[in-house]
Amino acid sequence: MNAAMGETNLTTAFHAGFVAIIGRPNAGKSTLVNRLVGRKVAIVTSRPQTTRNRILGMVNRPNAQAVLIDTPGIHRADSALGRQMMDELAQALEGIDVLAVMIDAREGLTKGDRLALDRARRFSGPVILLLNKIDRMPKSALLPLIASCSKEGVFSDVIPISALSGEGVEIALARFIAYLPEASAYFPEDQFTDQPERFLAAEIIREKAMVVSRQEVPHAVAVLVESFEESDRLIKISATIQVERDGQKGILIGRGGGTIKELGTAARRELEDILGTKIFLDLRVRVERDWRDKPGRVRQLDWRRQLERLGGE
Repeated sequence: MNAAMGETNLTTAFHAGFVAIIGRPNAGKSTLVNRLVGRKVAIVTSRPQTTRNRILGMVNRPNAQAVLIDTPGIHRADSALGRQMMDELAQALEGIDVLAVMIDAREGLTKGDRLALDRARRFSGPVILLLNKIDRMPKSALLPLIASCSKEGVFSDVIPISALSGEGVEIALARFIAYLPEASAYFPEDQFTDQPERFLAAEIIREKAMVVSRQEVPHAVAVLVESFEESDRLIKISATIQVERDGQKGILIGRGGGTIKELGTAARRELEDILGTKIFLDLRVRVERDWRDKPGRVRQLDWRRQLERLGGE
């Protein structure tokens, strides 16, 4: 063996590509993306259908860059918002290298998961099944579930994980990387998401609004950042929280403005941690009746369209 051949064998090829993670609402997709990225790029609540847009999170390793795509939970759309969410999902699957299907292992393959399996069967590349939340189920039930899922004939790998505790997530990442093509990195090493800071701010505010509210309010909440002004020591953010009913507005404002103050304080503190600077946050609540059923209003909330409106800043 000559020296040149020896050097080639010692060289580790760099792999890069896109991994879309799909599944029904509340399966834990955003939690997994945040854990692997090592930073918060997607909001997380106990409410289903928290994620409304496709969000990219970059995971960098010495030999690879895996671009994870967090997607809205798969459901049967019955509103303009739902249809846009499913359109976001369809766009997330374009040009990907690996498809990961996530299910709640405690419940096995449910009727809702079948919608994700239908998508997986139409994908020509490797499909990995992630059995999430294994920390909340008896270990004795895991092997039968793996055997049952393997019989579907769709999956290249079946990997038990807990996105919350971290169990198995590095194994899943290693399998993602193994299937990625040899390629140069798509994004700079210091970039961890494709989202503009103003959209991340809107999402953090929405997360806090969902947490402090109840009943039907979380699904009716949307946030539009009206202004995002940066200086050396401070970012001033003005945002409107949009709901559909006067009663929902009252819930978010709370008695004596207590609820809006609580969610504003929580959002400001988290944004200061994420953005590394002081934040001045001005919040208002506005009623936009039945906005989820109005395609024009739904499109207005898409951050990519917001950037177009603001001149791509």
